[in-house]
Amino acid sequence: MSKVIVFVVGQDRPGIIAAVSRVLFLCGCNMEDVSQSILQTEFAGVFIASVPQALEIPELNSRLLEELAPMGLSVLLRKMEPSRIWEAPLSEPFVITTMGPDRAGLVAGITELLAGFGINISNLRAVFRGGENPLENTMIYEVDIPIAVDQSSFREALYKRGAELGLDVSLQHREIFEAIHRV
Repeated sequence: MSKVIVFVVGQDRPGIIAAVSRVLFLCGCNMEDVSQSILQTEFAGVFIASVPQALEIPELNSRLLEELAPMGLSVLLRKMEPSRIWEAPLSEPFVITTMGPDRAGLVAGITELLAGFGINISNLRAVFRGGENPLENTMIYEVDIPIAVDQSSFREALYKRGAELGLDVSLQHREIFEAIHRV
């Protein structure tokens, strides 16, 4: 079986995941991974599914569009290429939290630094409410820091970049972060 990535975006409403999963099931596909989020009023979902040999990708795309276009949703389908798999270095999971007044360039400033150290972002949640209240503007980066990265140099560069951007920055190992924030 080959695999496809299905991207679905559009105004949020009940039934989107049900519609996507129904089409995939009726086409004989097996959903393997799903990630979805609501950004303000917009739904954004990514689905990875295995596709039976007999099903052509354009046919699956047509079936998804037939079901989802009337709901006002856009669909992009892409076949996964096994040769495109990135080999992640041995890493440790961390959580970076930033808080500060909203302004343009905050995400770019932090992510540029992370990329420079070869740090992969596995999940990012940025909530900007606007205004000057720093508690209303938060970014949470779940990252994988390669073992080879000099932790001291990275921590120093991260806090320096945060200060340049006017952000309070916290860096914690994911296990510590989860233990502290467990409800």
